[in-house]
Amino acid sequence: MTVRRFDHVAIPTDQPEAMLEFYGRLGFQVPTVDEWVATKIPFFSIHFGDNKINVHTPGLWRDDAFDLRGPNARPGCGDFCFVWDGDLPSLQAMLADAGANIVEGPLDMIGGRNLGRDAGISIYTRDPDANLLEFIVYDQAGSS
Repeated sequence: MTVRRFDHVAIPTDQPEAMLEFYGRLGFQVPTVDEWVATKIPFFSIHFGDNKINVHTPGLWRDDAFDLRGPNARPGCGDFCFVWDGDLPSLQAMLADAGANIVEGPLDMIGGRNLGRDAGISIYTRDPDANLLEFIVYDQAGSS
């Protein structure tokens, strides 16, 4: 038996409402701010494919009794790479439409696909908590 894939990761946030709105604009499946507030749950999830990112709000990650987290995790500690299922121009258009500032790229990069052997083109941005988000487009390496 082996590990198959990630199921989810978790990060803390100082800005839950801004994070929900930002990830929603990027096309991730998230509740609206009103839907999340109505649950009265101190975290929410960002869904994409069969994966999710649980986001712990300040009331949860600052609570000393909550120890199901990295003990030194603070907002901005995340560094994620997402596979974009379209081409580079559609990725650039989506980021522009979402108001996501590109901090680096496009760059030719080696991704995780095919045991770290496949090349792609990556663009980097940051979310409201300054977590680094990389979007990689495979099958277009060398065209950046």
